[in-house]
Amino acid sequence: MVLLRWWPASERSYSEWRNRDVFLRGRSEIVEFLTAKWRRELGYRLRKELWAWAGNRIAVRFEYEHHDAAGRWFRAYGNENWEFDENGLMRKRYASINDLPITAEERRIAV
Repeated sequence: MVLLRWWPASERSYSEWRNRDVFLRGRSEIVEFLTAKWRRELGYRLRKELWAWAGNRIAVRFEYEHHDAAGRWFRAYGNENWEFDENGLMRKRYASINDLPITAEERRIAV
């Protein structure tokens, strides 16, 4: 994916993620996860709200909407906690997410 090209390929940019019940370690696992996610979640629209930050940590609340290949729409709600390394790269990401099926008429993000 074009959006992942900015991420340095070196293992110095090691990152550890939890996304729902999936645990990812290292750049290659995260790139593979995001590539599959973006192939599956079509028409993706995201809204994030900063809740707190201190030092190298940030907490955000988010919601996003997407549809699958069959045209069924979904909205996801959740919270993310991020921790950055000394170079400003994400070292840790923990995401708790809940999904809700919606109709196309119920969309509210960038409709």
